[in-house]
Amino acid sequence: MSEARQPVDVAVGVLIDAAGRFLLTSRPAGKVYAGYWEFPGGKLEAGESVEDALRRELQEELGITIGAVHPWKVEMYDYPHALVRLHFCKVYDWQGEFEMREAQRMAWQTLPVEVTPVLPGTVPVLRWFAEERGFEGPTHRG
Repeated sequence: MSEARQPVDVAVGVLIDAAGRFLLTSRPAGKVYAGYWEFPGGKLEAGESVEDALRRELQEELGITIGAVHPWKVEMYDYPHALVRLHFCKVYDWQGEFEMREAQRMAWQTLPVEVTPVLPGTVPVLRWFAEERGFEGPTHRG
């Protein structure tokens, strides 16, 4: 019998602009689920808080410095390659120009999301947006 997998903690930034759009980025080539769209973020390093990890990851991946972090929801997702505990945080303000430092793509989206395919762990967030915003119908394609 295999041992239970230890979840990997991941800080996820749900950046929301003044128009209410949210930012999705594509996973870079060479990573698991390359080309899938997700909310940006990354794994917590030893001793790092969710907020610290999010600040570091968004600086490393997107070249921006974020303002206040608003913890939103925590969701477990069991991918074939890893069990992840996703710490979703809303971010409404940031500074700097967006730079796609991992050659990923970015897209500001509303519901229903137009970019495809969407990473499975991203789908619950689209549902939460739909609930918050009173949106009816499919949240994404596929």
